[in-house]
This record gives sequence, structure tokens and C-alpha cells, in this order.
Amino acid sequence: MGHTLFSRVLAALASLVVLAGVASAARFSTVIIDPGHGGKDKGAYWGGVRESTLNLKVANQLEALLKKRGIRTVMTRRSDVFVSLSSRAAIANRYRSAVFVSIHFNASTNTAIKGAETYYWGTTGRMIAGAIQRRLPARCQVRNRGIRRHGFTVLVKTRCPAVLVECGFISNSSERRRCSTVWYQQTAARAIYDGLMACR
Repeated sequence: MGHTLFSRVLAALASLVVLAGVASAARFSTVIIDPGHGGKDKGAYWGGVRESTLNLKVANQLEALLKKRGIRTVMTRRSDVFVSLSSRAAIANRYRSAVFVSIHFNASTNTAIKGAETYYWGTTGRMIAGAIQRRLPARCQVRNRGIRRHGFTVLVKTRCPAVLVECGFISNSSERRRCSTVWYQQTAARAIYDGLMACR
């Protein structure tokens, strides 16, 4: 075997090892569900709608879907209480074979902005973010704002694969009305769930 061919075979084998590592890292038995904000931290607030409330509603829907599938879930909060960012990450770090999903709704001073986007940190996080983002905007019928790498505290301090999902803009009046409906919350939760299952 020539030196060049041998080098190519080694490179190919190395790539397979990396891919195998990524695939196995996505195999989880626990989902840490993080409803963003809460308590004294209401998150975005527009038109009488509190982000922290919407986050928890979607989180509850997501947990129900995961439990029905027999997957263990851990919620960083179950009521309108304040949990620090570091504490949220610390909760996730107690579990092995887990993924972390932080649920949010977005806002901007530019009230014309609409859509859903997903943030990630790390290779496996990117894969999970992509799977969720391929489903969320289409099913909720909102603009696809893509996936983005960002060093949010809850992402970088969490040792397991982690994503942060922005389900829509409540600063936009029409999108806020839709985000406030049970249909939208259930649809967003189902999209996140299906994205997670596609990576398992």
C-alpha cells in the first residue's frame, strides 16, 4: 500500500471514530428541561404576556411527551420561582447520559422581527439544534431564523449537550397572539420533542 493511500485510509478511519463519538454522545436517557427565567426574573414582557409563563407552559408540554415515551425528565423549575443560571447548569451536571434543553421566547425593540431560532454550544449540541430547528419553524408556521452558536451561561456551564430554543417573538403583536395559544405551545413542544428523538 502506497504512503498516500495509507494516509487516506488512516484519515478515513479517524473520521469514522469522530462520527461514532458524536453519534454515541447524542444517545441520552435523561432530558433536563429548563424553562427560562421565573420568579423575580420574568424575562421578556410585552402586551401583558410574560415570557417566563410561556416558557413553563411549553416545558410542561415537552415533559409530558417525553414521559409518555418513558424518558426520564428533570425540570430546573416547576413553578414561578427564580433559579440562577449557574444553578440550572448545576442541576444538569448531576446527571449522566443527559441532554439539556432551555426553552425561551424572544423579544426585540424592533417589533417587526419574527421567527424561531435555536442556539447551541458544542458539536453534539449543534446536531440537536439543527434537528429541532428543522421542525420548529415549519410546524409553528413562523420564520426560520436558523441555528447559532452562542456562549450563554446555561450552555457553556452545562457538561452535557445543550441547546437553547427561542420559540417565537412576543414583541411582535401577531406572533405574540399565536405564541399565547395552547396550539402553538403544544406544537412547539412536539417539534422540540421530535427533534430530540431524531438525535437519540
